[in-house]
Amino acid sequence: MADFLDEPHPFRRAESPLLVGVTTVPGGCIVTQPWGFAPTSCRTMARLTAGTVGYSMFANPKSGNQGHAYRDGREDGWHPHPGGSPMAGHTREEVLAYYLYRHNAIAHACAFAGLHPTDARAVTGPADTWIRLPERGYGEG
Repeated sequence: MADFLDEPHPFRRAESPLLVGVTTVPGGCIVTQPWGFAPTSCRTMARLTAGTVGYSMFANPKSGNQGHAYRDGREDGWHPHPGGSPMAGHTREEVLAYYLYRHNAIAHACAFAGLHPTDARAVTGPADTWIRLPERGYGEG
């Protein structure tokens, strides 16, 4: 992992899609991948949220932030712009969250999942630990 973090470019194609950072925060953990979207794949989230709740967010430079809520291993809702404006059909709780965390997608995602990071390190790095996901389709949507 140290070699990858020092010089990630030679590893990009073969290894980087499967490497994710994990940081413990009050309420659970935050899984990050600054160079990709493996933590947001439905297969990854299904395993991570078995018996609990989670929220995946992908900061897409082309279309903006995209979020998905998960409960007990199943997708529980799609939020096209976490931290944006509420939309028709949102529950009262969702509308409140959109107003409370307006313009802050990461805070919106953490609040939904019940996480309470004490600082930005879980998102900005470095991660507490790095893990390699199994190769079975985790990079897929």
